[in-house]
Amino acid sequence: MAVAQQGEWRRPGPTAEQRRNDLWLGLGMTGLALVSLTLAHSTGAFLLGPPPSGPEQLWWTVAVTLPLIWRRRWPATTLLIVSVVFIAAQARSAPETQFSSWALFCALYTVGAWGQARQLARRLRIGVIATMFAWLGIYYAVTIDHIPPDAFADAAGPVPPVLAAMVNGVLVNVLVFGFAYFFGETAWVSARREHELCAQAEDLRSSQAESRERAVLGERVRIARELHDVVAHHVSVMGVQASACRRVFDRDPGKARTALAAIEQSARTAVDELRRMLGVLRTSGDAEPPAAGGVERIGELVERARAAGLTATLGVYGDSVALPESVSQAAYRVTQEAVTNTLKHAGADMLDVRVRYLAREVEVDVTDDGRAGGTANAVGLGLIGMRERVTAHDGDLETGPRAGGGWRVRARFPLPVDAGRSA
Repeated sequence: MAVAQQGEWRRPGPTAEQRRNDLWLGLGMTGLALVSLTLAHSTGAFLLGPPPSGPEQLWWTVAVTLPLIWRRRWPATTLLIVSVVFIAAQARSAPETQFSSWALFCALYTVGAWGQARQLARRLRIGVIATMFAWLGIYYAVTIDHIPPDAFADAAGPVPPVLAAMVNGVLVNVLVFGFAYFFGETAWVSARREHELCAQAEDLRSSQAESRERAVLGERVRIARELHDVVAHHVSVMGVQASACRRVFDRDPGKARTALAAIEQSARTAVDELRRMLGVLRTSGDAEPPAAGGVERIGELVERARAAGLTATLGVYGDSVALPESVSQAAYRVTQEAVTNTLKHAGADMLDVRVRYLAREVEVDVTDDGRAGGTANAVGLGLIGMRERVTAHDGDLETGPRAGGGWRVRARFPLPVDAGRSA
């Protein structure tokens, strides 16, 4: 399947910036070729024979280099134009050869790097290279009889001078065309791999986003089920109290008023919990039933940490408050997740858990001396659950490394104004 995908991939066309760069490249190459033509006239070195007229020389020089301004937009067409003009210019003995050769190299490379149809690009490059070697053979065959007798007067090597010149020319062309083909193919493969990496990174980001969303929805379902149990409890209590009120309504109006007040308070609490439940419930689905737990069970979490080998302490500060059941459960669950993270990820030796009953809120504070950032996975299910539970009760959550080392989780839950206090 991967091979099929690679064969079907087509490299996107050049961007506007790349087209502008090609424009400047073509114009710059043409300007340098004209300078090279001027220098060739200045030296009088016409290697291909007597040159044509001046305007014709200018024409061939511009015609072989200027098409590079379209090299990435129409790579195959550019290569064909440059190749045909290159051979025609040499056939006409145009004196500029250096930058014309570089223009041919650039066009050949571009077809390998940007050709959309890979089979066509491969055949076209091989065809052009074969044609160039055929032209080189024709050139040698035509010019070999016109070599001056004293052209190699100083030759002293073991290889015949004419053969040495031919072999040298062939080797140079093999290197030039070989590099143009190789680097063009390498550039296309590199672009394909970059595309595949970007696609894989995008798939990974999408998968992570979906996982985070599923985790959030799962936590909200579990929280909503816990709140549902609380609401059901209060409604059941209201039914019992209403039944008791009905029985004593005529005989003992005082007890009836007390029962009605309790019903009123339970109704308010139930409505408040129901609002929270509807606020966090986003979808339905199977979820594991939550284990019952409240602030009174935080001590069990500390004992669990001690059993695991940590030096764990628990401190309760302030006068204890009769917490709403959902708040008590949320505080317990936040503490439970923080202690679990410390045991699994922090590598800590010390754990300190504190419960503070403040004037208008209750606070749970869990700190350890483990690796800073050990529980800082912002997309982890633990922090998502903590955040959802605290947000459901309009509270605040702080997580992060401590100044002196270790990690801290602190959650604050606001309390109802009429929350009662116990001795």
